[in-house]
Amino acid sequence: MKLTIVKYNAGNIQSVLYALERIGVEAVVTDDHAQIKEADKVIFPGVGEASNAMKYLKERGLDEVLQNLTQPVLGICLGMQLMCSYSEENDTPCLNIFDERVTKFKPSEALEKIPQIGWNNIYDLKTALFSNVKENSYCYFVHGYHAALGPHTIATTNYIKPYSSALHKGNFYGAQFHPEKSAEVGEQILKNFCLGIK
Repeated sequence: MKLTIVKYNAGNIQSVLYALERIGVEAVVTDDHAQIKEADKVIFPGVGEASNAMKYLKERGLDEVLQNLTQPVLGICLGMQLMCSYSEENDTPCLNIFDERVTKFKPSEALEKIPQIGWNNIYDLKTALFSNVKENSYCYFVHGYHAALGPHTIATTNYIKPYSSALHKGNFYGAQFHPEKSAEVGEQILKNFCLGIK
C-alpha cells in the first residue's frame, strides 16, 4: 500500500509519521501532485491557522488536487477544518468537501478555556473508521474552532456544546482530534484508516 502525507506549511507531520511507524505503516511525505494522486491512501494533517494554510495550498495547486482525490483521505485537526466549506478563522473559504462551516468556540463559563487542549471523549461513533473503538473513548484535542453537528458527523464530542469530532463523506474522512497523539485509541483509528477502509 502506498500511503502519502500531504506536505504543506501546517505541520504535525513528524508525530503522524511516528504513529504510523508504531503500527507498521510506511508513508511518503510529499507535495508532488502525481505522488498524491497515485497513492492508495492520503493523510492531510494540520496544525496552524486556516487562511495561511489555504493560501499555501492554492499557490501550489494542492487545493484542486485534494478536492479531486478518489481514494480514502483522512484530514486531521486543521486538515479536517480545511476540508469544510468555510472557516471563521480570518474569514477563510476552504475546500468545500464537507458542507460544514467551522466556527470559533464561545466560552459560556469562565472555567471553559479556549482553545480546548487535552483529552475528551468521542461518542455516537459511525463508519469503519471507528471499528473496535469503544463509545466514549478518550482522544487528544487542541483547537479553538469546530464544525457543528450535521449530516456528515460520524463522531461527537461535547466541549461548551456538542460538535463534530469526526466527519465522513464518500472517500473523505476528517478527525478534529489528533489520532497520532491519542494512545491506543488513536492507533486503532489509524489502523482502521490505513489497513481497513477500502
